[in-house]
Order: sequence, then C-alpha cells, then structure tokens
Amino acid sequence: MDPVHLPSLADELLAAAREASSGRAGRSIRSGRDAALRQTVMGLAAGRGLDEHEAGGEATLQVLTGTVRLRWAAGELEASAGDVVGIPDERHALDAVTDAAVLLTVAVR
Repeated sequence: MDPVHLPSLADELLAAAREASSGRAGRSIRSGRDAALRQTVMGLAAGRGLDEHEAGGEATLQVLTGTVRLRWAAGELEASAGDVVGIPDERHALDAVTDAAVLLTVAVR
C-alpha cells in the first residue's frame, strides 16, 4: 500500500467539493470486501454535508481542516482541525460549518 499524503488529498477533495453540486467529494483510501477497517477522506463545502444516515460499524471522524458539526438524536458537537471524535452508533448527520476535510474510519462488523 502506497502512502497517502492527507494534506494534499484534503486540498484536492475540497477543491472538487466546491465545484460539485452536492458540495462534497470523497475518496476511499482503505476499502474492499476483505478490509475490516475502511477509511475515506471527504471534502465538504461550507454549509453542505451528509444527511442523516446509519453507521456501518464502530467509527471515528478526524477533522483534517476546517470545522464540522456532528448531529444525532441525543445531541451534537463541533469539531475542528486536529480533533478526533467517536461517531455515535445511531442515526447521525454531518454538517460543514466552514469548508472542511475529514478522515472517516469505520471498523466493519
């Protein structure tokens, strides 16, 4: 597996997210049927994000740049560049407070 330079990939995906009608862009950096640990880098334009969805297993979110808001039924939290947070094992949503790039890591069940 070749190394991935997260700052460069974050910049690339943020540029793509700003141009995308969805306001987001992503790339899997570790995936596949045999991978028990999956990782995806996402770029999110300010004011955009991911609607409510279920997690596919235990998951964390590392904010690479910008600020995001993670929301779920029982609460919400804001996280900024350098923060790592656990994602609740329930329906949740993610909003970009500013242009942001995140690394999503999911342990597949």
